[in-house]
Amino acid sequence: MKKLLILLAFGLVGIAAFGQSNLRGIVKSSTGEELEGANVILLGTGRGSTSDLQGNFQIRNVPDGNYTLRVSYLGFESFTNEISLPDSELFEVFLTPSSLLTEEFIVYATRASDKTPTTFSKVDKSDIAKLNLGQDLPILLNFTPSVVSFSDAGAGVGYTGLRIRGSDQTRINVTVNGIPLNDAESHGVFWVNMPDFASSVDNIQIQRGVGTSTNGAATFGASLNIQTDTKQDEAFGEIDNSFGSFNTRRHMVKVGTGLINNKWAFDARLSQISSDGYIDRASSDLKSYFLSGGYYGEKHVVKLNVFSGAEVTYQAWEGVPEDLLATNRTFNPYTYDNQVDDYKQDHYQLIYTGQLSDNWKANGALHYTYGRGFFEQFRPNDRLSSYGLPPVVVGDSTLSRMDIIRRRWLDNDFYGGVFSLNYLSDDGKWDVLVGGGANRYDGDHFGEIIWMQYAGTNNIRDRYYDNRAVKDDYNIYTKGTFEAGRGFYLFGDLQWRKIDYSFSGINNDQRDISGEVTYNFFNPKFGFTYQIQEGKSWYASYAVANREPVRRDFTDSPIVDRAPKPENLQNVEVGYKVQGRGFSYSANLYYMKYRDQLVLTGQLNDVGAYVRDNVENSYRLGVELDAAYMLSPKFTLGGNLALSRNKIAEFQEYLDDYSGSDFSQEVITYTDTDIAFSPNVVAAAILDYRPIKNIEISLLNKYVGSQYLDNTQNEDRKLNAFWTSDLRLNYAIRPRFVKNLELTLLINNIFNQLYEPNGYTFSYFVPSEGAGGRELVTENFFYPQAGTNFLAGLKVRF
Repeated sequence: MKKLLILLAFGLVGIAAFGQSNLRGIVKSSTGEELEGANVILLGTGRGSTSDLQGNFQIRNVPDGNYTLRVSYLGFESFTNEISLPDSELFEVFLTPSSLLTEEFIVYATRASDKTPTTFSKVDKSDIAKLNLGQDLPILLNFTPSVVSFSDAGAGVGYTGLRIRGSDQTRINVTVNGIPLNDAESHGVFWVNMPDFASSVDNIQIQRGVGTSTNGAATFGASLNIQTDTKQDEAFGEIDNSFGSFNTRRHMVKVGTGLINNKWAFDARLSQISSDGYIDRASSDLKSYFLSGGYYGEKHVVKLNVFSGAEVTYQAWEGVPEDLLATNRTFNPYTYDNQVDDYKQDHYQLIYTGQLSDNWKANGALHYTYGRGFFEQFRPNDRLSSYGLPPVVVGDSTLSRMDIIRRRWLDNDFYGGVFSLNYLSDDGKWDVLVGGGANRYDGDHFGEIIWMQYAGTNNIRDRYYDNRAVKDDYNIYTKGTFEAGRGFYLFGDLQWRKIDYSFSGINNDQRDISGEVTYNFFNPKFGFTYQIQEGKSWYASYAVANREPVRRDFTDSPIVDRAPKPENLQNVEVGYKVQGRGFSYSANLYYMKYRDQLVLTGQLNDVGAYVRDNVENSYRLGVELDAAYMLSPKFTLGGNLALSRNKIAEFQEYLDDYSGSDFSQEVITYTDTDIAFSPNVVAAAILDYRPIKNIEISLLNKYVGSQYLDNTQNEDRKLNAFWTSDLRLNYAIRPRFVKNLELTLLINNIFNQLYEPNGYTFSYFVPSEGAGGRELVTENFFYPQAGTNFLAGLKVRF
């Protein structure tokens, strides 16, 4: 009987094996291009696959029988077909572009295409997802060309930032679905107010240089054009959890209805991120949500996005003094338990895009952003006069100083609308677009003393400063591409931008800052693209950008006495791009000439605050190389290299002098010095290895050359060059009970390098030991990044 049962078992196994097949195939576009990342599903079985870099897919061990095969890819019509196994084991699927109006047109007006003569890169959702374990977007974009990213807390969570071609966040234009994101006054983008936003991003286009006309702050070094999640054809659910060093935790849940009646779709995301930070007490408690719903007709799309972020971040703004780097790299001078930044920001976007006729498309959006919050500070032995308060009498003592806890508030509204109208001629030679926007910022700035060591005459919540700023920003542009000959395209772009900016009230230094300014800017751009053959093209362009000063340039420099000048940039880009099967590469040369660039010089205003001043001439000259090559089906190598020269023709430094009986400032003139925070070399290299199906191992390397902390090119005020290497392991499977299950392990800085990508400096004269002498003291502060650390994540998609 035992032998009989064994024989029966082997027989059943043999029958089961005999009745199973492997379904294989390749997914291509109607023009024959292989499509990576297409979803392939056998409906009703829970079995599926995703096409690889060559468009190939495979579903193993499928029991023989009849099935419905469905293949879908964003922007293409879904393919559905009845198949029978084992008769149909090899498939070649061709997908045709979607006849429905796609959401790509939402960002069309602010984006460059392959016919636009500008330098740009695109980061897709799949690229973002590989690294997205809770860190902010600047960290996720670290390996793109000419980018240097950094984090105050040292671990990529909390306050983060990036520079592109040496330009900081205040000079990088950011739009979300074509809607301005930069703060209207500081021009910065505070990613900490948008926790886990990367989980709701479909793709990002990074334009380096002036780029094309857009909305919001002027592009003065680069632009980030972000498109949020687009509709999904099928219903889904997703749970994503990660944890890592420094008690970092991320929890995210995401759901979507798919297309309902082929017309409606709704999506939602809820996220929570927390971290203790690498720097002492540099903790973060971040929460966010993203809601989206839309109507998708054949010729019209109406979509509503609502997203919000709330952050409570312990301050790590002060940095680590240079003399503590060797002994206490995690030093934080703040010890008060509520020394936090507490801010919330809500975004509302109502978007329309439509096909008006065979030749005309339209896009428009209304938006509203509401931000409010404060940062709280314990101020030991602070001057009461700084708050407009009289001395406090306690017994027989008159106190002009005491311990104080203050809050500085910002309560602002930003709203407006953007639009674009696109004309495409019947023969396809003319592609013309007219667009623009009108936006208003209305912000209240005020401060409160919430505690004093001894009671004074003020009450809690009394405002020791209170001022309001209103800024109106209008722009209109027209741009177009004309095919002048076979593969030769002419490009033109003309933008007019007007800014009305007014202030009223008392600033935090107790000065009346009331005043108003108006700017009118004309920003032309011209160029051409020559497509030599399919996948090969040359381009060249000349562009002009003008930029108004930021809030502090006005509030620190009284408008009636010393109004700062606007900045001007003239940008030349020349490049060559090649896209082939299994490889791509590009090379571009750029020249960015600045007039009246605003920089810190050390000069003081009438109340002792440091102000920025215009420097007449400065420039950036560089070359950028970017390439990717599939060495074999298992190995892919990609990388980029940026070499640049960044100079200021003449720069005056103002040094505080405390060596004499009276305070003064000494002026030193420098010529042909490097622009601060502008490394001459930035490089990245990524090696991907796929030993077996569903497993990917990646080695990510980043090199950043030395940078100066100010514009004096002083070797004692410098950030050292650094090289870091990260290791990423990704394992994705499609078990029957879920659509996809993905495990990710990211080990950052595997060689435990000690490095600092950001910092600041100041210098001053003090008396020396000799009679009447003096010596120069330089104090540098740095933002150290963590040594070897890890993040691990589990993503399940239903």
